[in-house]
Amino acid sequence: MTEKQKNSLLRFCGDDFSIASINRKYDGFFKVDEYMLSHQQYNGTTSATLSREIFERGDAVVVMPYDPIKDKLVLIEQFRSGAIRSYDSPWLLEFIAGMFAKDESPVDVGIREAKEEANLDISPDNIHPVMKYLSSPGGTSECIHLYVAKVNSDNVGGVYGLPEEGEDILVHVVSREEALKLLEQGKISNAATIIGLQWLQLNYKNIFS
Repeated sequence: MTEKQKNSLLRFCGDDFSIASINRKYDGFFKVDEYMLSHQQYNGTTSATLSREIFERGDAVVVMPYDPIKDKLVLIEQFRSGAIRSYDSPWLLEFIAGMFAKDESPVDVGIREAKEEANLDISPDNIHPVMKYLSSPGGTSECIHLYVAKVNSDNVGGVYGLPEEGEDILVHVVSREEALKLLEQGKISNAATIIGLQWLQLNYKNIFS
């Protein structure tokens, strides 16, 4: 047992599986890879070779713009085709988010996306990491880098986004309490925004003190 395993509830670690092959099944803007793999099992045996298809969409950064003076948040509203099947409306309320370009750091992504999607100018000193998490590890490799950014919400609003990427983004400024009420009413359904709001409710008094 490794030292890391001794300090974790997890029985197994990165040494306890093996990959026989990775075959690309789809190679477009996103990728789909078929992994042939096996792993250790809790009964002491090794699993049979398993086929698992993984959606490789790259990692993303989510930014929570928060005004600690006025206790307000910046949310964006945009059309999401992935919500067509599950919700009455495919227009969702979300935090700012975007994927990595080549050689970008998470902070670089967050600052760039804040400008593109909400016309917010955020300095590196005012954006802070919250957590990293896997969005849906049963089927995609995507890792979300969640950040909180200190902003002044005065005069924030408008419609932004990059037309060449088909973006049409409406910016809202709401109080923290109003955002939580929207969450309770089921009007915020984006996972990253739900996680961010729950974290903010636990930590808003201390994050910029």
